[in-house]
Amino acid sequence: MSSTPSPLNLVNVTLEYPDGDETIKALDAVNLTVQAGQMISLVGPSGSGKSSLLAAAATLVRPTHGLVIIDGTDATGLRDKDLTALRRENIGIIFQQPNLLASLTAVEQLIIGDHLRGKPLKAARAKATELLDIVGLSSSADKRPHQLSGGQRQRVNIARALMGHPKVLLVDEPTAALDHERSDSIVRLLRRVTDDFMVATVMVTHDTEFVPLTDSVATMRDGKLTVPVLTTV
Repeated sequence: MSSTPSPLNLVNVTLEYPDGDETIKALDAVNLTVQAGQMISLVGPSGSGKSSLLAAAATLVRPTHGLVIIDGTDATGLRDKDLTALRRENIGIIFQQPNLLASLTAVEQLIIGDHLRGKPLKAARAKATELLDIVGLSSSADKRPHQLSGGQRQRVNIARALMGHPKVLLVDEPTAALDHERSDSIVRLLRRVTDDFMVATVMVTHDTEFVPLTDSVATMRDGKLTVPVLTTV
């Protein structure tokens, strides 16, 4: 009997960029496995490779060497069209800035994603309404971004990332623009959706105060990743 594959598996991932006559190694033989329902915090100084790791895991950049395996599929060997489909169906990305469309309401921000996936409007609206309720925004479904607080916009961002029922959730500094109280509520929400939706979550954060809410912490330095260390809640 074969075991269920890990949603996210990076194997000896190296990412190099040309820089004049030199080559910058943004990622240096990185190995990382994240299981369903597991939340890992990723910390490290600026320029250490955290953003590069997220970009590689999100299949937004192809590594120079190594494998990026998403739910058992080697993404590095796919054509661009198939890679886009894999990303759309399996990966949810939560950026530091929500980047919501100014003209759309909160519920429409979510619906548009399923529209791009070819899903029926009625089903998409029902799912979007359910997700907004889960993130605590059921009363704000018809509000536009300028009518929402920073924390509420980030909650829309989280709900939008969950619309495709992703296997992997990649989160980039979700609390950078929030005060302490809102930051705490956002990280606790990410913890809850990781558990409830059984996604494999990697959260880049500069705020180590919230690391104990995750299952383990890994540190990036000069493109190298330490083995994740278990944390306690």
